[in-house]
Amino acid sequence: MKTELNILVVADYDSVKDLLREWLAPYEHVQYTTSLEVKKEIDRIGPDIVLLVQPEDGSGVELVQYIQAELPEGIVIFLTEEQDFVLLRDVVRAGAIEYIVMPDELALLTDRLEKISELAQIQQRKKGANASGKALVRGRGKVYSFYSGKGGSGRTLLATGFAQALKLESTASALLIDLNLQYGGVETFLSLDSNRTLADLMPVMHEMNENHIRNVAQRELHSKLEVLVSPRDAEIAEQIPEEFITRLIRASRRSYDFVIVDLPAHMNELTYAALTESDLICYVMNLDTPSVQIYRLAEELFRRLRIDTAGRLEVVVNQVGRDNELAVSDLKGLITAPITAEISRDHQGVQAAVNQGKPLQKEANEKKLSPAAKDIRKWVLRKLS
Repeated sequence: MKTELNILVVADYDSVKDLLREWLAPYEHVQYTTSLEVKKEIDRIGPDIVLLVQPEDGSGVELVQYIQAELPEGIVIFLTEEQDFVLLRDVVRAGAIEYIVMPDELALLTDRLEKISELAQIQQRKKGANASGKALVRGRGKVYSFYSGKGGSGRTLLATGFAQALKLESTASALLIDLNLQYGGVETFLSLDSNRTLADLMPVMHEMNENHIRNVAQRELHSKLEVLVSPRDAEIAEQIPEEFITRLIRASRRSYDFVIVDLPAHMNELTYAALTESDLICYVMNLDTPSVQIYRLAEELFRRLRIDTAGRLEVVVNQVGRDNELAVSDLKGLITAPITAEISRDHQGVQAAVNQGKPLQKEANEKKLSPAAKDIRKWVLRKLS
């Protein structure tokens, strides 16, 4: 029977991965990484269960401790190829719930996973019975980053519109982060005015938590969407390190159901950090030749930087109209990433909202929405379904 368990296998050898693939065939959501990459991937993937195969360098106990610290509610099952009672004692003390010797005891792994799956399904049914409407269960948040290599694509408009509609159309907790550190932009679309910015979290970088974030975040008037605005200062932007962005996104992920990140067009270490932490990269494109050319360059840059885009990169086409140079059908033949949303060209509706300092949508199930706002709302509802 297929299950919804999210399993991460940490193994350094292909032969071990191939062996485990056979035993994990009934499970749909299985990802693989190595002991060297797990610290970078663990928070982004956020698995329910980690199957940790003892690394050759003997760092298994330390990795169990690290995983438990990063995923307090996660389950760690330790696998090794030889029996070692001292190691058994140490990994159990570190937080592993099971110690399994391969290949002899892999049947025990199957039994353990089945019991965990049954328990998870019972808990989910209980939560579902207590939920109403579009209520979402609080848990590990999803990070959606809005990016485009081409300036003027409408990236910030879509990031703010998406976050606003998400907050209005569900009971999910949501945080919008503006990483356009030099010039900002989000505050204009949501009519926010405050001296507090995400840079105020720098002094608490190493102990950052939900309380710190909420103390700095601004609230949009209509939806109560929480927003970390940009410092809009080039000098401050230069002082923000990559580690801060990583810690900010990870702390936000633990505190909110959805974290929406608006990124600048240029690629630097801060943009890279945000992209690697993202569950989904929403690449914003227009229907013209320069957009296609820049998309291909961005895709090649992702590859060179080893930013994993498999299943994580989606294209959003903005400003769709009759007079575009290309049609959406043309675009599908030019790019490989899936196109998940088409937003209508809506100069009148968007410009009026921006000039008046009003968001595109102000209430749930709003009837008189502009064409672009309607498209964004439909896109959000598909994501929530």
